[in-house]
Amino acid sequence: MLLSLLLFLALGAVAGVLAGLLGVGGGLVLVAALAWLLPGVGVPQEAAMHAALASSLASIVLTAAASARAHHGRGSVLWPTVRWMVPGLLVGGWLGSGIAVRIDGDALRWIVAGYCLLAAAQLLFGRTRAPADGPVPAPRGAAMTLAGTAIGAVSAVVGIGGGSMTVPLLVWRGVAPVRAVGTSSACGVAIGLASAVGYALHAPHGALPQFALGYVYLPAAIGVAAASVFAAPYGMRLAHRLDGASLKRVFAAFLVAVGVSLALGG
Repeated sequence: MLLSLLLFLALGAVAGVLAGLLGVGGGLVLVAALAWLLPGVGVPQEAAMHAALASSLASIVLTAAASARAHHGRGSVLWPTVRWMVPGLLVGGWLGSGIAVRIDGDALRWIVAGYCLLAAAQLLFGRTRAPADGPVPAPRGAAMTLAGTAIGAVSAVVGIGGGSMTVPLLVWRGVAPVRAVGTSSACGVAIGLASAVGYALHAPHGALPQFALGYVYLPAAIGVAAASVFAAPYGMRLAHRLDGASLKRVFAAFLVAVGVSLALGG
């Protein structure tokens, strides 16, 4: 158990840095790693993928909150946009978790693997608008709430905080990338909360044998979250210092490797 806890803490540190640095990918890394690790700590193989998704999303609540707090300190969170998106994110996260618990674990593995490849393609080839000459108004309106519903639902099914969808959406709307990452982090709190509660309540009785709420395996969720809270501000500081182009290319290649690993069964 001690070794497992140390591994969960190490995973949390990686996820926290990625959350602050890129606003994308930490959840995908967590899901792949947890799907491999959890059967070794007593989680049934047939429930491992659901538990990996649920535990990743539960940990994202604190990871995203720590990242959002750090970005807020630098004025990088568009709170009006967050307020418009949160209702949709909550509904989508709840609905997505309800759908995911009804999908076979092997099918979920293929879905997450496919999403890894899509996220890698977006990092490599996604187009962005040229930066605006001055500050742009924070995106608002029902369209943002509707987008939040879709983002929340997809995020719940693949176990992420939504950054790979929220950040490109906001950049496309003219938001500066670093502010898009900060805003995405705040949105991730709502996604993680609604999805984790959904996985806890939608799970069949006795889904996991011990130390769990539904599909949320508490030692993994707590260990990952504890480390990520400290690591996320470090990633945020890097985001304000570094040119992200090379980092995105490297991380895209890493996501391809994660996707292939999942497709091959971990």
